[in-house]
Amino acid sequence: MLDLFKRKPDQEEKKPWAERLAAGLARSREKLAGALGGAFARRKLDDETLDELETALITADVGVAATRHLLDELATRWKRAGGDQDPKALLKAALVDLLAPLERPLVVTGARPFVIMLAGVNGAGKTTSIGKLARYFQSQGLSVLLAAGDTFRAAAREQLVVWGERNGVTVISQAGGDPGAVMFDAIAAARARTVDVLLADTAGRLPTQLHLMDEIRKVQRVIRKADPAAPQETLLVLDANTGQNALAQVKAFDDALGLTGLILTKLDGSAKGGMVAAIAKERPIPLRFIGVGEGLDDLKPFVVRDFVDALVG
Repeated sequence: MLDLFKRKPDQEEKKPWAERLAAGLARSREKLAGALGGAFARRKLDDETLDELETALITADVGVAATRHLLDELATRWKRAGGDQDPKALLKAALVDLLAPLERPLVVTGARPFVIMLAGVNGAGKTTSIGKLARYFQSQGLSVLLAAGDTFRAAAREQLVVWGERNGVTVISQAGGDPGAVMFDAIAAARARTVDVLLADTAGRLPTQLHLMDEIRKVQRVIRKADPAAPQETLLVLDANTGQNALAQVKAFDDALGLTGLILTKLDGSAKGGMVAAIAKERPIPLRFIGVGEGLDDLKPFVVRDFVDALVG
């Protein structure tokens, strides 16, 4: 069985989320701070400072469009403040406003089962995120069922079974079958057991693999056939290390599936946390959860101010 649950020292597990988030974003923060240091040290907003800020933000994977937006906002706020304000504080305020539309927590209401379909490219952390989501919803007193929709990779099914055992959750799966059939069976099982939340895994795929994108659209249609109101949520799991490439994934999967939210994983191993700003500017789909570690409780709802404080410092 896969060794997915190497325990960390108790003191690390008990750290408050704010500390874990700050530690997880350390590489992104250090990269951004190093680039912004000279500009902020002058505490004035002249052309040289703006040029340095532009380079710093683009280097930190904020993206061209979001960088231009933030610099325009910064200049406007600086002028409004009469030139007597800390540029760093103004940048943080502008970043909070830009990211604010992404802060829309996922709330399980109404339908039972509440079906959450997850998509993403290979290696983004989709199956692991499902295990963590199961724990998150259980902590809210909700019952959970897992659907192993990646029917062609035995390792994916095994991994999901391990997460199910870890959380005491049943996994509906088939070996080498049709992923749509798994979803249909899982919805029927969730209804029979009066389960609150059904987490539906799907096979990883690249947006350029058109036949696989057609397949995942079919999976979504099967879910709707089994339950016209489902899936209540269609989430895309993104690896923070992909930086600006994540934006292309968001656009492609959103066009194909009509995404309701995003999950951003592996922030603790990335120096590209600024890519969240690019998403906010160009495709502001709610960022439901962010992950900064391997522990079961290292996936939490996205809170803008906490994120900006951890990113900019």
